[in-house]
Amino acid sequence: MIDHIGLQVSGYERSREFYRKVLAPLGGVLVMEVTAAQTGDGDHAGFGVQGVPNFWIGTSSNGMATGPVHIAFVAPNRAAVDDFFLIALAAGAKDNGPPGLRPHYHEHYYGAFVLDPDGHNIEAVCHRPE
Repeated sequence: MIDHIGLQVSGYERSREFYRKVLAPLGGVLVMEVTAAQTGDGDHAGFGVQGVPNFWIGTSSNGMATGPVHIAFVAPNRAAVDDFFLIALAAGAKDNGPPGLRPHYHEHYYGAFVLDPDGHNIEAVCHRPE
């Protein structure tokens, strides 16, 4: 059900190195990084096992470590991502990124983002090429 989760950090490099060290005994490694220029917000680092980044840290444009949590749910296909987005908006969520490809993550990354009633960044994502 959960694809990945993300936390905001106040010091990107410091936190990236901290998690690089503490996740190593658990088999976790730094899988990828995306820049503020790519995300439109802050720098982000994705950690995981077997090449799949499912724990993310990142800075926000305001530089604060406190703030909304990011949770992404697995969608079985792109139509489900589209439905998630429309239903979430109808249920009172705010648009935080309409359905679409996010090739800076990988070529088939298709996601949609909404802010829930408490301001948490909730995403539905499909990794399939359909």
